[in-house]
Amino acid sequence: MRIDVPEGRHPIEYVWGEIVPEIGTAAANFSLSVYAHTTLGLREFEAARLRVAQINGCLFCLDWRTDRDGEKVEESFADAVTQWRTTDAFDDRTRLAAEYAERYALDHHGLDEEFWTRMTAHYSQPEIVELTMSIGSWLSFGRLNRVLGLDAACVLPTR
Repeated sequence: MRIDVPEGRHPIEYVWGEIVPEIGTAAANFSLSVYAHTTLGLREFEAARLRVAQINGCLFCLDWRTDRDGEKVEESFADAVTQWRTTDAFDDRTRLAAEYAERYALDHHGLDEEFWTRMTAHYSQPEIVELTMSIGSWLSFGRLNRVLGLDAACVLPTR
């Protein structure tokens, strides 16, 4: 961990809530709102979230699975996200969510008209904005946790 966390303190709570309480609390609220207020389907949501986690290398994010009323994606879903171009496990919306997450994270200048034509054929404008804000949240906060070494302190038990 790159931040000195006092003995007995939870690393994420300490860094996000105590070191920079005004910024950290706002960031935490934004991060939580992505999950609480999403209108996106679970599979497309998780495809984008997991693709960002894979790119960031955030251990916590890689281990996390979004739970919607007891429903989670299948165990093989993360492998399918890695192979989003060729997997037969995804419909067009799910594949586009993974592609958008990857391109947003690695080559946002390369999001060309051909991509946007495909994207707008499957997603409404509000859905595109929501997905974009969600990807931005995961990219920023997952990367922050990874860079500061907080992700290793918060890994979920292996399934």
